[in-house]
Amino acid sequence: MNTSQDKALIIQSDRTLLLDVHANDAEEARRAIGPFTELEKSPEHLHTYRISPLSLWNAAAAGLKPEAVCVALRAHSRYEVPSHLEHGIADTMGRFGLLALKASPIEGILLLVVYKLAIYAQLKAQKKLANWLDVSLEDDLRFLAQQEPNDKLKPEGVFRVKMLDRGTLKQELIKLGWPVKDDVPLIDGDPYEFTLNDNTVLRPYQNESIECFLGDGRPGLGYGAIVLPCGSGKTIVGLGLMAKLQTNTLILTVNIAAVHQWIREIRSRTDINPDDVGEYSGGNKQIRPITVATYQILTWRADKVSDFPHFALLRSRKWGLLIYDEVHLLPAPVFRITAELQALRRLGLTATLVREDGLESDVFSLVGPKRYDTPWKDMEAAGWIASVLCKEIRCDLPDHLAVPYAVAGKREKFRIASENPVKYEVVSFLVHKHAPEPTLVIGQYLDQLDELAETLNAPLITGRTPNLERDRLYEAFRNGEIHLLIVSKVANFAIDLPDASIAIQVSGSFGSRQEEAQRLGRILRPKARQSHFYTVVSRYTVEEEFSANRQQFLTEQGYRYEMELWEGKQ
Repeated sequence: MNTSQDKALIIQSDRTLLLDVHANDAEEARRAIGPFTELEKSPEHLHTYRISPLSLWNAAAAGLKPEAVCVALRAHSRYEVPSHLEHGIADTMGRFGLLALKASPIEGILLLVVYKLAIYAQLKAQKKLANWLDVSLEDDLRFLAQQEPNDKLKPEGVFRVKMLDRGTLKQELIKLGWPVKDDVPLIDGDPYEFTLNDNTVLRPYQNESIECFLGDGRPGLGYGAIVLPCGSGKTIVGLGLMAKLQTNTLILTVNIAAVHQWIREIRSRTDINPDDVGEYSGGNKQIRPITVATYQILTWRADKVSDFPHFALLRSRKWGLLIYDEVHLLPAPVFRITAELQALRRLGLTATLVREDGLESDVFSLVGPKRYDTPWKDMEAAGWIASVLCKEIRCDLPDHLAVPYAVAGKREKFRIASENPVKYEVVSFLVHKHAPEPTLVIGQYLDQLDELAETLNAPLITGRTPNLERDRLYEAFRNGEIHLLIVSKVANFAIDLPDASIAIQVSGSFGSRQEEAQRLGRILRPKARQSHFYTVVSRYTVEEEFSANRQQFLTEQGYRYEMELWEGKQ
């Protein structure tokens, strides 16, 4: 018989849950709490989850009741569940459904239905909501009564909302603590039939993520984010969802190399006619049933006061699915247009929802909530992504830079530390140590990368490299014709280099956790050999402070992080 000590969860009064991965019921507990929690950290022994208002409202949208949440907590808790926590869960989840968006008989108009008079009065008094809420007419109440005559909850107030304000209003209301139950049907888009090739078999977690996204098709599902490590096949998840929906699809991604990668995957893994796949970029303006575009082309405009001319792409066909690749990088102007696209099924794909600007809530409000997530180390243990050793190598600044560094401002200090010339010795040693394994040297500053490319006699890819040359070098690396690439931050995102097993970063963006996840992802594709992720840092400088932020991210993902002092190895 199991005792309380065999149970996996330690539930704390601040709404954090510690899951003991060694407990007998750890996997059962993980599955039980997954629908209503957010995974925050997953190191070796204790994984940290948090119960947040967003996670509870997401659970409520999927049909989960407060009673079921509390039963799951009691079943797996090692100690008694704090009573105030159970009351708080009921109160928070009870807010969901008190406001609902409904279809209206008037074209371009939706109805925001409020089921509590006090809430209706509160919203009516909010000056900041006046731009989006119009007082409804008696006809609206009669229409609702006809649509839902047996509804247990009766409307106590109704506002009219313009269709184009649907996303923005939801965004503002959730900031006020009032989630909106969106019951307006999603449009299907024009159909487009195709099948996946026999060589494309979805892994169990890829199928599971699609099921979590679509559910049974009820309102409140069919939009949101799927979070999976780089190298785990997020593109395959997108193709799997497209195959399920069989509709015209628009895919937005971060750069032209990623556009070409998506098109290559579509053509190699499906029977889609190549003529039906369009590239919408600076050089091509093809609009086809399956179209792949960059965020940059969408956000281009002649000047700061002009309109965005390429937003028309979003309305050029009857799209049934919109895929945001690397959704955590969604630019602000695309957020704006996304607020208008609430009628579409929307899938966000990413390795991390962390944004250094703190706008994760905008991804939640406008693209949708996180539908699926899984610990990186669990996927490594299952063999779906590579095993990685992470090491930070610290080297001293040379004497001639000591005084310039001491008198520099903070930003200039960071640059001096980042471009420390001793790093060239470290990188040369590591490259020769691991030769001929496929190796990426990644950096931030172009002068530094130019010198490294010359020192190592290696090809260099930066933002100034023509797209055709980038594609040629990536392909040569994939084919094993070259084993070493020097790359700037243009290679951080959405680039498929499956055989890379060594990554050496010599400089980065002020300790960005988002960047660390993406750079680590370059070497996570499963392979027989061990992968290595090196960071070269200048000792006793501000670079150490920023690297601590990166180190925290890696350890939270469960990676062991070693440090070593550089002593001029030859």
